[in-house]
Amino acid sequence: MKFVHIADIHFDSPFINLSDRENLGDMKRLEQRKVFKKVIEYIKENAIDFLFIAGDLYEQQYIRKSTIEYINGLFKEIPNTKIYISPGNHDPYIKNSYYNQFQWNDNVHIFSSKIEKITLENANIYGYGFDDFYCTNCGIENLEIQDQTKTNILVIHSTIDGANLEEKQYNSIPKRILEEKGFDYVATGHIHKLDYHTYENQNIVYPGSLISLGFDELGEHGMIVGEIEENKKLTTEFIPLSENNFEEIEFDVTECISKDELIEKINELEIPENSLVKIILIGKRNFEIDKYEIYKFITNEKIIKIRDHTKIQYDLKNIANSYTLKGLFAKEILKEKEIAKDEELEIIEKAVEIAFEALE
Repeated sequence: MKFVHIADIHFDSPFINLSDRENLGDMKRLEQRKVFKKVIEYIKENAIDFLFIAGDLYEQQYIRKSTIEYINGLFKEIPNTKIYISPGNHDPYIKNSYYNQFQWNDNVHIFSSKIEKITLENANIYGYGFDDFYCTNCGIENLEIQDQTKTNILVIHSTIDGANLEEKQYNSIPKRILEEKGFDYVATGHIHKLDYHTYENQNIVYPGSLISLGFDELGEHGMIVGEIEENKKLTTEFIPLSENNFEEIEFDVTECISKDELIEKINELEIPENSLVKIILIGKRNFEIDKYEIYKFITNEKIIKIRDHTKIQYDLKNIANSYTLKGLFAKEILKEKEIAKDEELEIIEKAVEIAFEALE
């Protein structure tokens, strides 16, 4: 059997605060559609038997009916592929969800909040779906696989080995339990980072988010393509699909003596192809930096965000030697810095900046 495994598409995500550019949210929503269509085209061209969608297909709060109709229209293009969806915490199977109120194509099966087994000729497909925005126990420990001669697949949205309180709110399952159950493949979602070849014979797999959804999801994104042979040998491959990957570039401003020079050097940066970039300004600055003002003059459209992590260029020890108000202030600040905790140093440096500006 051949399958495609995807998760965490998050259709119609608002992409709030993702960029300093106004239209990036629209661009990313169009990319979601384009990349999802690539998945369907791959399935058609390669006669894939199963499509597993392990949760967060869409955003319940923002999803539009037109988007659901678009998704279902693509499902109709692969009538010979069986599609199994496990609702997650962003698209739970609740009363007013499209999982509950929309007429999906005949080849689509959506799991609900009771673990279900779909019996096929050569395989059993198990699945579970969130029925709320949180899930603390799906009951997987009570499941027993009856026929190990068949290929047994689990489709589920979950946090494997969730340790802290927050992780345990999103269907935390001990990896040990899944291994003891004896599934031939566990198609899971929720973690947006790819995890499929971390250890030998890995069959509990996170494909990561289908496209990169933000700067906390750097690098390539895409789908898992797999095959389980009659002898249950599993082979998996990651195929990157994302149109634009997020990257971060640090830029040291220490040698820049003016805003104009800084803008010029940022515009001269070589940006990797198919990348959307956040510029992180670091180092000691010699002038005031207004990132929004600077952004107005950035000509490279691949640069979508600027963050200012610079520190002001002050030689406190030298200033403290002067018999001025600034000197007296600098002496007191040096004393404070000696006893300050690490988390307090940034506040102190900002206070120095404000005070010295006032004393000009």
